[in-house]
Amino acid sequence: MRFSKIIIAIMCGLLSLVVTAQNSKTKSLQSFMEDRFGMFIHWGPVALRGTEIGWSRGREVPVEAYDNLYKEFNPVLFDADAWVAAAKNAGMKYLTITARHHDGFCLWPTRFTDYNIMQTPFKVDVVGALKKACDKAGIRFCIYYSVLDWYHPDYPIHITKGKVDPKSNMARYVTYMKKQLKELIDLYDPFMFWFDGQWEAPWNDKLGKEIYDYLHALKPEIITNNRLGKEFAAMANKKIDPSKMVGDYDTPEQVVGKLNMEMPWESCFTICKQWAWKPNDQMKSLKECLAILLKTVGGNGNLLLNVGPMPDGRIEQRQIERLAEIGDWLRINGSSVYGTKGGPYTPNDDFATTRKGNKLFVHILNTDTTTIGLLQIPDRKIVKAYRLGGGPVKWEEDKEWIKIPVDKDADIPYTVVLELDKSAITIPVF
Repeated sequence: MRFSKIIIAIMCGLLSLVVTAQNSKTKSLQSFMEDRFGMFIHWGPVALRGTEIGWSRGREVPVEAYDNLYKEFNPVLFDADAWVAAAKNAGMKYLTITARHHDGFCLWPTRFTDYNIMQTPFKVDVVGALKKACDKAGIRFCIYYSVLDWYHPDYPIHITKGKVDPKSNMARYVTYMKKQLKELIDLYDPFMFWFDGQWEAPWNDKLGKEIYDYLHALKPEIITNNRLGKEFAAMANKKIDPSKMVGDYDTPEQVVGKLNMEMPWESCFTICKQWAWKPNDQMKSLKECLAILLKTVGGNGNLLLNVGPMPDGRIEQRQIERLAEIGDWLRINGSSVYGTKGGPYTPNDDFATTRKGNKLFVHILNTDTTTIGLLQIPDRKIVKAYRLGGGPVKWEEDKEWIKIPVDKDADIPYTVVLELDKSAITIPVF
């Protein structure tokens, strides 16, 4: 009888640990989705060529030349505090750095390969410096880590669309991944891992689940995106089955995800065209950046906006200025973004909506039109309407429509608040 009681106590203890771990991860994911806006950074020795990180290896840049760029990489103007200050000034709440992209080069002094930042003339732990700067500034620190590694001899494919290397060893490679991931957790304690590169045939969902479980055994509250598995929206923005997803949230790429009030998601976009730095790359206007952000939060998602620093370690001044403009906008309109829910209206090119408490925030995106029309809200009355950072707004309504006049002098998106007599959160999605 005493033995049975001991077994029961052990089982109850294990169950309690599982429940506690699940609750920790749920809280982490919820707080992450309330952040709404983060900075993505793609950077490495490839900046010396101004071509795309990873993808230009064996294309624009011959493999041997690409793999030896690290010997010239000496970004003496790198300043982690300056990068983080640019993110904070933009109103971003988290930062994700490409610690290891598809090319296999590591921006930290890993013990498990010599292909890392300490073998460059620079010899500075970039990941560590950013972690320290983020902690100091109150920015969540997150790490991008590619599942594939075209450089590593044990990963079966060594160039995009390449043939399988018969000398490779996937089991050994997965062990290598686990060692590096544990090292990253031990050294930098990231809030989140952003995986990528899982689409190639050597990787499968079973391996993805193995890594996912391994990470949560190391740090129960850590969250990951869904690119440990094959089920993700990607650039096609396809509808996915969340039950098949390996990870905690979906990742549409270079496209705003679909309105979804159940499954967390995050769209990633570039501020220019290329992920890594490219000379004279075409940069998005402030209006474009704000429209992407507001359509994203209006669909109940997060936005991860990418910058690609230059070979000398600086983020381009024009990009810093664009980020600052977004931050200026958010200092006035941030209450309509952070900690809100998307909906109830599906975002379109004219407007997007978010909500908090009894407030419905209407983001006017099309400033070239005269009136924004919203379908009438069931069982709700508008108490008052006003512009964030401005004065009252006159609205008209009938049984079918709520009509909001557009400021003819506005040249970028702005926010109108409709205060309701009841909760805006419980309005069903239109």
